[in-house]
Amino acid sequence: MNPMRDIRIEKVVINVGVGKFGEELEKAKKIIENITGAKAVKTKAKVRQPKWGIRPGLEIGVKVTLRGEKAIEFLKKALEAKDFTIKESQFDENGNFAFGISEHIELPGVKYDPELGIIGFDVIVALERPGYRVKRRKYHKSKVGKRHRITKAEAIQFAKEKLGIKVVP
Repeated sequence: MNPMRDIRIEKVVINVGVGKFGEELEKAKKIIENITGAKAVKTKAKVRQPKWGIRPGLEIGVKVTLRGEKAIEFLKKALEAKDFTIKESQFDENGNFAFGISEHIELPGVKYDPELGIIGFDVIVALERPGYRVKRRKYHKSKVGKRHRITKAEAIQFAKEKLGIKVVP
């Protein structure tokens, strides 16, 4: 088989939307850093929501991006919390998939800390093929060809074979 057609995990993003600024955000940041072992970054609101007191530029969330071995290791833990089962609707047309975990203590090996409380988070997995660098490089950026993009069916097949995920309709 052509090595350029192999699919691999580009990155795993762990995202927490707190919706509030201050102490809650700091607790979420500490929990995510403990779970992943990586430094978390605060995310800012893009739109105004007067009912919730949210305005553009206000820090309301936390995210961590993992790549390489760390990403695969964390993904296996997160999938174990979901019993390696994902719905078909959680895959998008570009070959990525995402799922949510309602309580962080569902992850194996994570203990409850009464000071920090319990948070839920989203796990987003981006898949790619070798050659996707052409869309990110600084010079001579180019589009990834239509035949080289990952389809939903290919992403589902990869998840079943390589990650041992059971995809349900």
